[in-house]
Amino acid sequence: MIRTTFHKLTGRFTDRLSLFSRSEDGSATLEFAITFPAMLLFMLSGVELGMITLQHSMLERAMDLTVRDIRLGTGANLQHDDIKDRICARAGFIDNCGANLHLEMIQVDPRNWADIPAVPTCTDQSEEVAPVVNFVNGQENELMIMRACAKISPVFPTTGLGKNVTKDGAGQFALVSISAFVQEPR
Repeated sequence: MIRTTFHKLTGRFTDRLSLFSRSEDGSATLEFAITFPAMLLFMLSGVELGMITLQHSMLERAMDLTVRDIRLGTGANLQHDDIKDRICARAGFIDNCGANLHLEMIQVDPRNWADIPAVPTCTDQSEEVAPVVNFVNGQENELMIMRACAKISPVFPTTGLGKNVTKDGAGQFALVSISAFVQEPR
């Protein structure tokens, strides 16, 4: 008696289990649940990459226009703060540009070449303020290299590209722009 009751119960269970395994209801939901997180990760990384590209191209454009002003300036002796203000005014998508932008201007002798430091000097909001380094206005006909380092906060700092980009102690990453020019004769 117990055996037949057990067989009836297990028979019903196996019948329902086989029906469940053959059923295709909810298969789209399963595929969605598996692929949606990956697609969301790609989408958020794409938005992050788009913002990085936009900010970097705006920094490059601002550097080019400002270096052109310096090169073609008619005797204007622009100093660090003037140049930084011009770059910040032209680079529209850099938040808090005045505090997050660091400039270096390095005089280079083209006949006795010495590389500039490979790692740019950048700001770090988590550290104490450092003084301006390597900013020398060039004389006539001198080759100058100007390097700007802007610190940017990721749009999605905990997801995808925003999570994996190298950041400083304040959670910002560096965008670097370099421009070279020859100081025109006055």
